[in-house]
Order: sequence, then C-alpha cells, then structure tokens
Amino acid sequence: MTKNFLFLIASFLFVGGAFAQQKIVADKIVAVIGDKVILKSDIDNTIADMQRQGQTIPDNARCMTLEQAMGIKALVLQAERDSLPVSDEEVDADIDNQIRYFISAYGSKEELERISGKTLFQLKEDFKDGFRERKLAQAMRNKIVEDVKITPNEVEHFFARIPTDSLPYFETEVQVGQIIIYPVASRDAEDYCVDLLKDCKEQLESGRKDFRTLAAIYSDDPGSKDNAGEYEINRNEKQWDPLFLAKAFSLKEGQISNPFKTKFGYHILQLVSRTGDDAVVRHILKIPPITPTEMNAATQKLDSVRTELVAGRLEFGAAVSKYSDDEASKFTGGRRQSQDGNTFMTIDQLDKETVLAIRDLAVGQYSEPSAYTDERGKKGIRIVYLMSQSTPHRENLADDYNKIAQQALEEKKGIALDAWFTKNVGSNYIFLDDEFKQCQELKKWTNQNGSNTATN
Repeated sequence: MTKNFLFLIASFLFVGGAFAQQKIVADKIVAVIGDKVILKSDIDNTIADMQRQGQTIPDNARCMTLEQAMGIKALVLQAERDSLPVSDEEVDADIDNQIRYFISAYGSKEELERISGKTLFQLKEDFKDGFRERKLAQAMRNKIVEDVKITPNEVEHFFARIPTDSLPYFETEVQVGQIIIYPVASRDAEDYCVDLLKDCKEQLESGRKDFRTLAAIYSDDPGSKDNAGEYEINRNEKQWDPLFLAKAFSLKEGQISNPFKTKFGYHILQLVSRTGDDAVVRHILKIPPITPTEMNAATQKLDSVRTELVAGRLEFGAAVSKYSDDEASKFTGGRRQSQDGNTFMTIDQLDKETVLAIRDLAVGQYSEPSAYTDERGKKGIRIVYLMSQSTPHRENLADDYNKIAQQALEEKKGIALDAWFTKNVGSNYIFLDDEFKQCQELKKWTNQNGSNTATN
C-alpha cells in the first residue's frame, strides 16, 4: 500500500457514491477481493465527490482510489474471519457525524438533499454498508498494528532522515487551563424569564407575532435568533441537551411547548416538522440575568481557589474537578482544546479574552478571577492557568519529541501494515479488470506468487 494508506483507512470516505445524482445505466465490476465486489461506479462517484469537496485530484486518482478500496475490502474480509465486533450504534454514530459534516460543508440540509438527489434518510441508508466496512477495516488495521511500539533510538534515527530544509517551523504554542464558575441566577430572574416566554407563547398562538420577530427580539441564543430560532436536529445526535430533544420529539407538528428549563436556560419550543428521527424546530432561549451580587460571590469563591493554587495547597486538576462548571474542559483536566481536540494551540486559535488573560502570565502562573462570557452568551467568572508555552522554532527533538515520536510510530505502523498486505493478499481470490492492470499502485495485487488472481 502507499505511505498514506494508514491515514486513508481512518478517514477515506468510500461510501459508494452517495452523491451520484444520475442513474447508472451501465456498470461493471472492476475488482473482486474474495467475495467483495468493487464497481466502476464506486470509483467514478468517489472521485466526483472529492471534486465537489474541492479536493485536488491527482493524475493517478482512479488507480489510487481502487487501491484504497481494495485495501479496505481485504481488511474487511480478515475482520469478518476474525469476528471483530462492530455495533450498529457505532456505525450510526459515524454516519450522523458524516451527515453533519456534509450539511456544514454545503450550507443546509436542503442543499445537501438537492446536491445528492436524496433525502437524509436515503443518504443514511446508502451509507450503512460502506461505513460498516470502514469500521471493520479500521478494527482490523488496529489489530494488525496494536503491538507496534517505538524506541527512543528509532525516533532519533527517524528524525535524522528528515532533510533539514524540510523540517516544519512552529509558531508559539500554548497550553491553557481554566476554571469557570457560572453564578446561579436569583429566583426572581428565573421567574422573569418564564413569564416572558409565556407571553411569547401566547402571542405566537394568537397570531399577533411570528417566531422570526420574537426570536430576533428576545432570544439569547446567538446561533439561531437571526434564523427565526430554527434548528435541524436528530434524535440520536449527542450535542443536543437531552431535555431539549425529549421535548422536541414529544410535540405535535406546529405545537408550541410551555416554558421548560435546560442547562442553557429557559426555552419555548415549536416542532415545525418531523421525519423519523429528524426534525426541524424553532425555539426562544432566555438566560436568567446575573446580577453584580451573584458575580461578586463567584469572584470571591474563585479568588479563594486561586490562593490555594498559588500556595501549592491545591492541585489544578483537583480544583477543576471540584469547582469548575465548564463541561468542555472539566474532563480534560481543565485544558482548553482546539476544534481538532489538540490541547496545544497557537495564539490565533484562542479567543481574544483568553489571549488578554495570559498576556502577562509566566508559565505556571494563574490569572486573577475575571468576568467571562462563553460562546452561548452565558456569563461567568474564571481564572486562567498558563500551563506551557513554546517559542517559535524549527522542529527539533528537544522541543517536539512527542510529535516526532508519533510520526515515527505511524511510519513503523505503515511498514507493519504493508508487510501484512504482502503476506496476506495472495490468500484471497483477486480479480482485476483490464482497465486497471497497468496501474503501478496495483502491481502487488496482480503479482502474488501462488495467489488466486484472475484477469479478463
């Protein structure tokens, strides 16, 4: 396999041409691995999907795509022989994530359905076999390389092979921790929100006002207030508050709920439409206002926590676990994360407030408690901890050992995976269409001594 195959096994979206809008009039089998079939349309549609997503298509794209597809099929065959477990829940979760990615990439559910020529339900059904195979292939890949380890000497030898002028240059990276306390609003503030939402519900049901107008005026949800309070949701998506989902799917189409409370605040919710586990809803969110009295109490509490941290009488991780209300960082030991899950971030990946908070801190220091507003508009008090900070530098073993070790390990896993393919490819029946016999990438599939290889 190619050097990129390890990555492609994890991320390659070989989903059977989900965006093929024209019916295939004539198709043919271009490869068979064991009892696994690959169609010409699979290759054509996958490349077309890549083009739609703006990816650069190399000259040998058809050969590479077929090679990757054959590699996946070979791994799937072995995974089935070894009875590696893959649950329906795992497959469904991956499909939901992929659907969300496509909706984000194309702008809306409607645009995705227009481009694909299929409903979300049809897309999910089309994805199932391909995603199950990808999950099986990943499980088999993990089994093949699970015992591959790397030694410090191997890391050094790997780094020594990299030409000096090819070493990447890294900007300053920081690792930032935080403890956030969200003050609890008074009972009067909560009653105010409930009464306002009751009035909004009455205006909507009487027809005096529409959702777009009231959401724009009153909603505290920046993600939907300028879109009539509207969201597209799925019952199985984990990012939604469970109470919000339960309320949405308990309503009839057009019905507006009474005010109810989630961790975000108080809502009224209307079910616009529903198809199976998918629904379109509108809501108005009211976050109970926090007064200076509650803010001051939270500031005093965090000031006491900071004193204990500075004195060394309290570990930062323990303080996060005991005091922080920030769900996003509570389970990472208080560390902030970038969108890709990395806790080491460049300055431009941080919000302006965090940059200002760490500007005068040395590594190991804590900021004073200060007011903080999260991306949902929720007000709190936080202290920020500068855990580490690198200086701009060319990649080197002293500063970047863990990154280099990971690269070396992935290369070693790639070698192990190549060795597995070389040893096991010939144990399967292989058919390759004449159209692809000249592909250099596929030579190992057709040159196996003693293999059950067939050609036209």
